[in-house]
Amino acid sequence: MAMEPAEIVRLIKDGLPGAEVRIEDLRGDGDHYAAYVTSSAFTGKSRVQQHQMVYQALGGRMGNELHALMLHTTAAEV
Repeated sequence: MAMEPAEIVRLIKDGLPGAEVRIEDLRGDGDHYAAYVTSSAFTGKSRVQQHQMVYQALGGRMGNELHALMLHTTAAEV
């Protein structure tokens, strides 16, 4: 069962308070998304650490309800 974009946004924002999140459905199939996440929590973190933080916010849904997610993360200006 595919996840709705609004649910992905909610989970990321719950896990990374204050984050700006934009979701794009890459194929129009509700199964392949790109997420653009900007958060001050990413400051000083490597790209891998930033992505791990997003995956943690998704709570193990990657590979289950959420099939494919291309991540673009950016540290917010403080």
